Parts: sequence; structure tokens; C-alpha cells
Amino acid sequence: MAGSETVIQEYPDIAIRLNVNGRDYVVTVKPYERLIDVLRYKLGFTSVKEGCGRGECGACVVLMDGKLVPSCLVLAIRANGSKIVTLEGLAPEGKLHAIQKAFLDTLGVQCGFCFPGVIIATKYLLDRVSDPSDEDIKNYLEGQLCRCGSYLRFIKAVKLAVKYIKEGKIYFDLKEVKG
Repeated sequence: MAGSETVIQEYPDIAIRLNVNGRDYVVTVKPYERLIDVLRYKLGFTSVKEGCGRGECGACVVLMDGKLVPSCLVLAIRANGSKIVTLEGLAPEGKLHAIQKAFLDTLGVQCGFCFPGVIIATKYLLDRVSDPSDEDIKNYLEGQLCRCGSYLRFIKAVKLAVKYIKEGKIYFDLKEVKG
């Protein structure tokens, strides 16, 4: 077939609307783009980490419409119209949420790679169970893999966060963090 051409058509761009950490965005995406990539590379929310890319490690979890989801498994177009919370949106500018402070106070973080996902999963837990047992904590955080092995510290940190919240200490100034 002389003279025939093969036309390769690229996937079309699709505009989606996201509310991330209380701010509205309109983002142009390809149909195959993942939410994690849009959050990190298009919107700059670098707390959302890619660990395994298979939804097994918990490093990329976000709250999407109140549900804990691995953003590496969500197509960005599926998140159209959703409210998303990342670690950056947990506390007002210049402050730490009680959960973040508790993890720092108990040395629940070592290398820090899993920290954002663990904090978001803890927020999900505490939004559902105000005074979780050790078993509750283990069940809700079971999808969070930590290579440093900080799991026992995670339990202490969650219990300390519960204490802070019960005392009405939801947010802390950065100067209140032990150095």
C-alpha cells in the first residue's frame, strides 16, 4: 500500500477538578495518569511518596472523599471532583497536627519515608475510633510498611496523639517541637 500513512493518535488531555487540602485545582491529565503523579509532579504535594507502585506499602495513601486510598492505584480521572487530603493539608501553615507532634515526640519516625502515609492512616483511624486499642491501631496501620521497624513506636505515638486531642491540643506551633 504505497502512499498510505499510519496515523498515531495520542491520548486526549482531560481537564479534571480536584480539591486538595481545601484548595480547588483544575488540572489537565491524560486518561492513564495516576493520582500520585498528579499530586506530586503537577501540584507539588511531595509528601505523597511512591514506594511500591502496587498499593501494598502505604507510602502514597491520601484521604479521598474521607476514604484512605493508595494514590498509586487511582487514575487521576477517577478522582475528578474529589476532596483530597495529603500530609501538607493536615494542619494550618506553620503548625503541626497533634498526630505529627506525637510521632515526633515518641521518636516514631526514623528515616521518615513512610511518615506521611502513616500520619494520614492514623488520621483516618482517629476520625473513626476516638480511643483506639492496640489492636485497633495495628489493624488500621497494617497497610503501612516501615523498613526501619518503628511499629511499636507507632502504637505509642497514636496513644499520645489521642491524649493531645482529648486535651484539646489539635495543633502545635513549630516552636513546640523538641529539637
